[in-house]
Amino acid sequence: MSDTPADTLKSFSASKEFLVCVDSDGCVFDTMGIKQRECFCPWMIAYFGLQPVAKAARECKEFADLYSKTRGANRHVTIKRILTELLPSHPQVQARSFDVPQFPHYFAWVKDSRSLLSNEGLKRAIKEAETKETQHELKHVLAWSEQVNWAVGEIVKGIPPFPKVRDSLKRLRGKSDVVVVSATPIEALKSEWAEHNIGAFTSLICGQEMGTKAEHIRQTSQYYKKGHVLMLGDAPGDLRAAKENEVLFYPIIPGEEETSWEHFYRESLDRFLSESYAGEYERALIARFDRALPERPPWEVKA
Repeated sequence: MSDTPADTLKSFSASKEFLVCVDSDGCVFDTMGIKQRECFCPWMIAYFGLQPVAKAARECKEFADLYSKTRGANRHVTIKRILTELLPSHPQVQARSFDVPQFPHYFAWVKDSRSLLSNEGLKRAIKEAETKETQHELKHVLAWSEQVNWAVGEIVKGIPPFPKVRDSLKRLRGKSDVVVVSATPIEALKSEWAEHNIGAFTSLICGQEMGTKAEHIRQTSQYYKKGHVLMLGDAPGDLRAAKENEVLFYPIIPGEEETSWEHFYRESLDRFLSESYAGEYERALIARFDRALPERPPWEVKA
């Protein structure tokens, strides 16, 4: 019997003195923007009836999923945020007196801590729905989510790593284990890393089948000394996963990805390996990352 993904994670052991954990989408590969703009957003506008305020809807989607503190959050969490919070407050929506469509049964499912926020979770909720109205809403959302997945498969192809990713991985070879920590399915990750000939630089690739990012870090980091584990990520959830496990964090700042990788390659990588990364140096990087992802949208700030 072949090992399950969970077994593969549990069997990991250290081969180097240091460990670098790295996210994939939006961190190593410039895939976040194209996924949100070309796959998620058009079908959000179509399925949630936002055609009269399409421009505002696009601005809200980009803010929620790319340039705010909910970057990298689950797709259903950000759809709820857009429809209940961001879009109703947008100046274009208010000027046109547009009533943003609401989906109360879907929102209740998103809010319920017991819900599995995935296509499989939606299918389960549809079967367990107590009313036809709930079932109808959840089926509609499932159709949207499946359409998005189809679009991602059709559109997001051939995107290389950011400049200096490969060079950084080469410099880490022989000095640090490298583990991919991601919420993307494992097969998609393996295919992408192999396509661009960087999979060989990794000790392990962890996807959603192996648990959360925090669980990936917890399982792999236990074999290293304190201060010898660094997480590279581009979203607040990556930072939370790192701090939950008391490991160091290096931010790939959204909109400044090339500069972030250049800085890591030229300076931060050496500081990590020489054990001079922790402390004020790391705090300054995290503070800059925090400033780059505001809580409130620009149209509310201006108001």
